[in-house]
Amino acid sequence: MTTQTYQQAAWELLEQGLNELAAGDVRQASEKGWGAASQMVKAVAEPRGWQHRSHAALFSAVDRMARETGQPEIRRLFDVASSLHVNFYENWKSAENVQGGLDDVRLLLDMLRPMTE
Repeated sequence: MTTQTYQQAAWELLEQGLNELAAGDVRQASEKGWGAASQMVKAVAEPRGWQHRSHAALFSAVDRMARETGQPEIRRLFDVASSLHVNFYENWKSAENVQGGLDDVRLLLDMLRPMTE
């Protein structure tokens, strides 16, 4: 996939997550939030030649992004996205908590967007 394809998928998945949440499906909303975050990380990692095909590789890429930008907040926001992924399986989070997670994913996408240009 290309950077543009990953980036487009990220924004589409975030929108789907918001729609799923509005429809009351907290689990699917959570997974779409994780998908959005991971796709945007891939959009940044791909042109840099960084590995991104496993969870471990995604976290490693996020560490590199935080160092490259001087924005450690990228790590925290990606951790929130990871907790959304866990919620897909465990269904522990309330709708309000997932909404906050999706808001954080939007912040992450906005922070990483300049790195894709």
